[in-house]
Amino acid sequence: MISSAANERIKHAALLGKKASAREEEKLFIAEGARLFEEIEDGLISELYLTEGGLSLLRERGSAARAEEMLASEKAFLVKDDVFAKMSDVVTPQGVLAVVKQREHSWEELIPPDRKPLIIMLEDLRDPGNLGTVMRSAEAAGATGVILGGDCADIHSPKVVRSTMGALFRLPFMKLRDLSFCFGTLRSKGVKIYAAAMEGAQCFSKADLTGGCAFIVGNEGKGLKPETIAAADGCLFIPMAGKTESLNASVSASLLLYEAARQRGYN
Repeated sequence: MISSAANERIKHAALLGKKASAREEEKLFIAEGARLFEEIEDGLISELYLTEGGLSLLRERGSAARAEEMLASEKAFLVKDDVFAKMSDVVTPQGVLAVVKQREHSWEELIPPDRKPLIIMLEDLRDPGNLGTVMRSAEAAGATGVILGGDCADIHSPKVVRSTMGALFRLPFMKLRDLSFCFGTLRSKGVKIYAAAMEGAQCFSKADLTGGCAFIVGNEGKGLKPETIAAADGCLFIPMAGKTESLNASVSASLLLYEAARQRGYN
């Protein structure tokens, strides 16, 4: 039982939760909560921290066997409630926190040979809640992957990880410094690239989205960079009534993805 917040393991887990630089350097991140623990592949868990209440919760959910095996092999550690709170960034912790290895996804995962590619690309999307929502919507709409470009929110931050509701562990994604770096790769795979923008745009419901396609959604306040719009194969807009000037970025991404899914018969 770890009873001190000065314990080096506790301090390390807390650092991973707070510092993006530590997560990037060590290729580790924090996933907190019983449901997320259940989503993680066995080989990706580096360490597991549990309160007695957290272990009881896993037993109630029928998912304690793996945790108990990790406790026996000293890859999991029981932690007092007040110490666990030092690692957690939620108001009411469940007492289950995993240190997880980051995965790197390949183009073959984002563009599988047996499916028409459907990709959402995000440029400088800064809000963690928006990013998590996009991940959930992308999985639900049958997207094959997500590409993060520029200065997006850290997909491995605790808030994003929680808000994906497990989609982070099921949907392939890739991080790039500049989205334009992958345009050639996408086009070589028959993927048409659409920017969510008004310039010379076509209504999103009028475009043929039955083939391989990728949608680019930009920053919440500034939208897409002009050079990104110019490099796309076309622009799509979402019509709006009233005096609304724009939609939330995650809403826009979700509408585009679901229109493609609708045209494809949700296959």
